[in-house]
Amino acid sequence: MLDKWNAALDYIEDNLDGQIDTADLARITLTSEYHFRRVFSALAGLPLSLYIRQRRMTLAAADILDGTGVLDVASKYGYTADAFTRAFRDLHGITPSQARRPGANLCSRQAVTFHLTIEGRSTMRYRIVALPAFHIVGKSTRIPLRFRGENTAMTEFHRSLAPGTGDELRTLADLPELPEILFVSDGFEPEREDGSLFDYYFAVASTAPAPPEWNTLAVPASTWAVFETQSNTELAPALQQLWADAFSEWFPSNPYEVIPGPELLTITEKSPDWTSGSGELWIPIERSQ
Repeated sequence: MLDKWNAALDYIEDNLDGQIDTADLARITLTSEYHFRRVFSALAGLPLSLYIRQRRMTLAAADILDGTGVLDVASKYGYTADAFTRAFRDLHGITPSQARRPGANLCSRQAVTFHLTIEGRSTMRYRIVALPAFHIVGKSTRIPLRFRGENTAMTEFHRSLAPGTGDELRTLADLPELPEILFVSDGFEPEREDGSLFDYYFAVASTAPAPPEWNTLAVPASTWAVFETQSNTELAPALQQLWADAFSEWFPSNPYEVIPGPELLTITEKSPDWTSGSGELWIPIERSQ
C-alpha cells in the first residue's frame, strides 16, 4: 500500500514545475481526494499544499542562486512575481534578491518518502459499526483546531454553556449505539492545518426532530471506524493522539478510507478531574476500491 503513496510523491516531484492535481494523486493511491489530503497530512506532518509550495521554493532557491531572473523562476513554478516573493520569504525568511547576497542563509524542505517502521507501539483497538441516519443536536461554535495541548477556545465554549445543558441534551439522545454525550468536530477547512477553523458541537445523537433552540447537523446513514483509547494519567493527550494514530497508522494499513462527515469523540469512562479514563473516536469510512 505504501508503494502507491510513494508513487504519488514521485508524481509530485516530477511536476513541481507544472500542474499538480490532487485528483491525479488520489488516482495513483486508489483513494478519494478527501482521503488523500487527510492521510498525507498525517503521514507527512504538514498539509499537502504547504508541502508542495515549500518543495517548489526549495528548488526555486537553486535557480535563483544560479542567476536565473526572479520573473523567470516565478513563471517556472506558476507564480506571479508578488506571490512568488511571498512564498519564497515564507520558507526562507528572505526575498529572492536577498538570497543572492554572499552568506545568505536558506531553508530546505526535503522530499518526503514514506517507510514502514516498527516502533513497538501496541496494536490499535477498533471496531466497524453501521449507523442509520441521525442528527447531531446540541450547542455549537466555530473554533481553531489544536493538535497538541489545551484548546482554550473549546474550554471557554464549555464554560459558556448554561448549567444543566448536558442533562437537557441527554433527554433527546435516542441512538443506542452511541454514548449519550458527543464531542463533535465538523466543517474543517480543506487543509486542516493547526489553527484552522472547524465547527465544534457539544451534542447528542437523535433520530427525532430537534427543538428549535438547539443547533443541528444531519448525518446520513454511514459506516464508522471506532477507535478506543484509555489513559491512567492524562486523558486529553491520549484522545488527541488517537486522531494522529488513526490517520498515520490505521488508515495506511487497512482497506478503508475516510469520507466527508463529522468525527465523534466520546468519553466512555473518566475520573472526576478528567485526568484519567477511556474514550472512543468515531470516523465515517467506506471500503477502499
